Order: sequence, then C-alpha cells, then structure tokens
Amino acid sequence: MKYGAEFFGTFVLVFAGLGTAVLAGDQVHNVGVAFAFGLSLMAMAFTLGPISGCHINPAVTFSMLLSKRMSAGDAVGYWISQCLGAIMASGVVWFIANGAPNGYNPAITGFASNGYGIHSPGQYGMAACFVAEMFLTMLLCITVLGSTDERAPAGFAGIPIGLILTVMILCGIPVTNGSFNPARSIGPAVFARGWALEQLWLFIVAPMAGGVLASRIYLGLKPKK
Repeated sequence: MKYGAEFFGTFVLVFAGLGTAVLAGDQVHNVGVAFAFGLSLMAMAFTLGPISGCHINPAVTFSMLLSKRMSAGDAVGYWISQCLGAIMASGVVWFIANGAPNGYNPAITGFASNGYGIHSPGQYGMAACFVAEMFLTMLLCITVLGSTDERAPAGFAGIPIGLILTVMILCGIPVTNGSFNPARSIGPAVFARGWALEQLWLFIVAPMAGGVLASRIYLGLKPKK
C-alpha cells in the first residue's frame, strides 16, 4: 500500500509539474511551473501523508533513512516506486504533447529536463548547479523532517512542504530547470535521452547529498531525550 502511494504521489507530482512546463510553460512561465509543483506536492502531502508519509522524492526518503525514521528495506521500495511513477508520468506527458499538430520530440526540445552548462537555462556551470541542487534540496528535506516531527503540530505538514518547494523551483529554474528530486530528473531524461541522460548523475548525486546534509542538521538540532 505505501509503495503504491509513493508511486501514485510521484506520478501526480511529475505529471502536474512537468506537464505544466511542457504543455503550458509559454503561458504560465516560471511562476506557474513553480506553483504546479508546489501545489501538487501540498495536495499529495495531505492525501497520501497518512499512508506513506508522502516522500515522493528519493532525496527526502534518504534523509528519512539517515534520520532513522524508516528502514533500509522500505527506502529501497520507496526509491523504486518513485522512479517508476516519474517515468510513467513523463511518458503520459510526452504522449499528450505528441498529439499537437506538429508532434513533439523530447530529444529536440529537451522535455524540460534538468541540465548544467549549455543545457542550463541560464548557462550556469556544473559546480554552481551542483551546489544549487544540493542546498535547495536540503531546504526541502529539513522542512519535511521538521514539519513531520512528533513535536510539530499535527495535520499541517503539507503546507510548509508545498510552499518551500514552490520557492525552491522559483529559485532553481534559471539555474538547472529546478529538480531537487532525482525521480523528477530521471523521468524526462529517459525520453529526452542524449545529454539529459549524460548529465543525469548530477541530479541524482546533488539532491541525495542535500538529503544527507538535512539529516545531519536535523539530528544536530533535535533536542536529546
């Protein structure tokens, strides 16, 4: 049940966010894309939080694992479910986009994939993109860890989590196209292929490093019982 929830939640997040970027990006621009990701995460947090915790992000799952709030076996199951959900969502977005009069070729358009260097929207270098992805992902993970802590007010976690992702996407789109979620990067890269797959490593390693930082900070700040 919880693995299915992670699959479905990641599907919704990627379908809503990537779909907005690919199908409506010219109309809603960066602000609209950021809200598509943030609001869909907020909605899923309230919907699926009671079932799986609604990580729908391998970096968040990693931070939970390192903070000793889940088992390694569950973490692996979450990662597989999240990546499969993102790939399926990306496939559905491509299928819809390809129904346009002139079709849609992910390899040519880039399919809103994440990239650095010449594939960064603002032509940011690899090091800058790595640091942006790592530290912005840290903000998301530590928000999740803190807002779902047993001492936090119950029932409100989805609000700060959705809002922080919205801010992160607004900040990160000019740099990397805004990933902060390895599954979100894997999904479109599978269809865009080429440079998107070649640069995918950064959008797996940097967010996961952000999850490590968040877990260390969270455990360091958490009062000892």
